[in-house]
Amino acid sequence: MTEPIIPPGARTLAVLPRERVQRAGVVRRSVDTSLPEGRKPEWLKVKASFGDNFRDVTKLMEGLELNTVCAQAACPNIYECWEMREATFLIGGEDCTRRCGFCQIKTGKPKGYDTDEPRRVAEAVEHLGLRFSVITMVARDDLDDGGAWLVAETIRQIRARTPEVGVEVLPSDFGYGNDPLKGRLALEQVVAAEPDVFAFNLETTRRLFPTIRPAFDYDRGLEFLSLARDRFPATTAVKSNLIVGMGETDDEVLECLRDLRSAGVDTLTIGQYLQPSAQHLHLERYVTPETFARFRTYGEAELGFAHVEAGPMVRSSYHAGQQAMDAKAWQPSPGQPGGGPC
Repeated sequence: MTEPIIPPGARTLAVLPRERVQRAGVVRRSVDTSLPEGRKPEWLKVKASFGDNFRDVTKLMEGLELNTVCAQAACPNIYECWEMREATFLIGGEDCTRRCGFCQIKTGKPKGYDTDEPRRVAEAVEHLGLRFSVITMVARDDLDDGGAWLVAETIRQIRARTPEVGVEVLPSDFGYGNDPLKGRLALEQVVAAEPDVFAFNLETTRRLFPTIRPAFDYDRGLEFLSLARDRFPATTAVKSNLIVGMGETDDEVLECLRDLRSAGVDTLTIGQYLQPSAQHLHLERYVTPETFARFRTYGEAELGFAHVEAGPMVRSSYHAGQQAMDAKAWQPSPGQPGGGPC
């Protein structure tokens, strides 16, 4: 495996600013951002587990001048994902051109366009010996294609170096919500690059959407997912994510599941919202593990999703490789976790 080469002055693959005070939040006075009272329930506590693969990936990470979403966002599932040789990278810089009330990514005007990122991500994937990689990115409405070339080129670079590694991409809607023609043309670039999984996260229910995701549109988001299902081959899984605990009802979540399935979504993740700071959307409730189990059963048994990953600590890329396997979009190679003997 080769060591990634970081050119002088190039932006590293940072997911969040190093100073927490710079993180984005809700600034609209009409939105409640008060911090929740009381202690977190017991089911939100995660015990660290350090397996051989986790230690190996951690050691390899220390030699790279890049950051993963896993580490920078302090994801509670980092132990499981790295043990399965899976990691998530964020490309496109640190500044997102949109503002969502739950998100920790800093909103701002991007300072540049690092077209060398795809090569460096691909080299990192090879260096880390990953079996499955997730590539997400900030919204880049300042770019004509919304960052579609960056996503597509990252897929191509990973395929060229490690064709056996699974690739999931999680971009924005490439501006489809405001300009469907622009979003459609941008999506075609990613379709041509042939990822194993294409994801666009709806995140919340119809009623809450205008408040929580003011720069997106609920129905246009469903249209974008439906377009993705139509344009990608059947072998590519189409995926989305929901965050609960932001004021929705259980019935609204079930309605959202029906909408997503009707749009052709194959796999879905549902996780608990945890308020990052007093500048973010107020946490309305802790959803119980039993309710998450009901969401999963309804999605898989009643609606026919290939995979619904639902639980308090679930995040969009949690068990991403297994989801791709369940959707018959990818299989690990021999020698990798889940891939059988060499």
